[in-house]
Amino acid sequence: MKHAKPLMFTFRRGLLGSALLGLSGAALAFQATVVNTNITEAEVRAAQDAWGKALIQISDDFASGGLSKAKATAGAVLDAAYGYNMGVVLFKPTLTHGEQTFRTTRAGALAYFVGDDKTYPGDSGFALKGWKKYEYKNAGVFINGDIALTQGHVMLTDKSGKVTTVDKTWAFKKDDKGQLRIVLHHSSLPFQPAK
Repeated sequence: MKHAKPLMFTFRRGLLGSALLGLSGAALAFQATVVNTNITEAEVRAAQDAWGKALIQISDDFASGGLSKAKATAGAVLDAAYGYNMGVVLFKPTLTHGEQTFRTTRAGALAYFVGDDKTYPGDSGFALKGWKKYEYKNAGVFINGDIALTQGHVMLTDKSGKVTTVDKTWAFKKDDKGQLRIVLHHSSLPFQPAK
């Protein structure tokens, strides 16, 4: 019985050496792709700044172009800043109550910001209240890899100069394209103890 010969590759020293030299030159010119999903504090602050600017833009668009313009802007903000494309977002807006306290869907968040949705009859449009200035003061920022949490105060000033302060907690996560997304947004009016 004849035994099959194992398949072997043989290289001549001169050809192999040239091939390896050619590869090492190509490898030196090649830059590896680096994937780093860690969030930085600068990215968190940029996301917080962008949220405030977007809220003011929605208010301005409502004043200059009416509800349809404000709704288009709010929809674009939700698509760019929130993680509804990744799954559920844990959103508890400031002025919600009862069965509609939590807004885990994009439609619920849009209704909160601009109203005009019969499914959410109590929503008058938080972003339509003539906001002109936004500030925030973090009590703390916790970052762990691709998740960042913030908690503190947000101060909103309306067109008459009245300041509304809310307690705000955000959680941010990077999506598969490296974009920071809001996946938790909890907002409430500060507790007022009985006198």
